[in-house]
Amino acid sequence: MFLAKVYIYYKTGVLDPQSSAIKTTIADCGFDKVSDIETGKFYNVKIDVADKASAEKVATELCEKILSNPVIEDYKFEIMEA
Repeated sequence: MFLAKVYIYYKTGVLDPQSSAIKTTIADCGFDKVSDIETGKFYNVKIDVADKASAEKVATELCEKILSNPVIEDYKFEIMEA
């Protein structure tokens, strides 16, 4: 059993209105040391396979077909034993 920690985030140059709103709120609350923020999605995915290479293959397919929108999002993941 393996655990994939999956991170989905907007590609560079894609407008992220949620981040813009959060950045404005951060500034309004006086956090002047925060210069930027990006939003994204995070998933913990348990994958029941025998080896790490198989878990990586499943995680890649899952990200490309279901978890991310390849037009506007990128992804990365970490695989570890569960």
